[in-house]
Amino acid sequence: MKTKGIVYWVTTAFLAFVLLSGGAAELARRRENVEGLVHLGYPLYFVTIIGVWKVLGAIALLVPRFPRLKEWAYAGIFFNITGAAVSHAVCGDAAWHVIVTLVFAALAVVSGALRPQSRTLGVLFPARTTPDAASGRNTAGSQNP
Repeated sequence: MKTKGIVYWVTTAFLAFVLLSGGAAELARRRENVEGLVHLGYPLYFVTIIGVWKVLGAIALLVPRFPRLKEWAYAGIFFNITGAAVSHAVCGDAAWHVIVTLVFAALAVVSGALRPQSRTLGVLFPARTTPDAASGRNTAGSQNP
């Protein structure tokens, strides 16, 4: 397996574990999770909403196919995690809360950027092509329009 594939699966597996365990703890209404969300200023019912979204997001990352669903899952995960980082910062929590949360956001970005072609809607960074004047073909080998 190529390095890109290994890094993708390691970051994705770790991210999915964090999301699944955190979501399950929120759905179980563990005291620490409930107190943490209330401390950040969120209403109690957010515990269930965020728990469901985390579990569904983790499942969406792991199941094969469904590239559009994965796009939405990565976006939701990124918004959730960066929102949590901002919430910790605004509430004056210790810097490590913000840093750890932003590390999870970075893992989501890395996982999303390294997805195999079968798990994407298209190429994130297409190769630059230049026309070859002699053949009428571009350097990638496809016909010019």
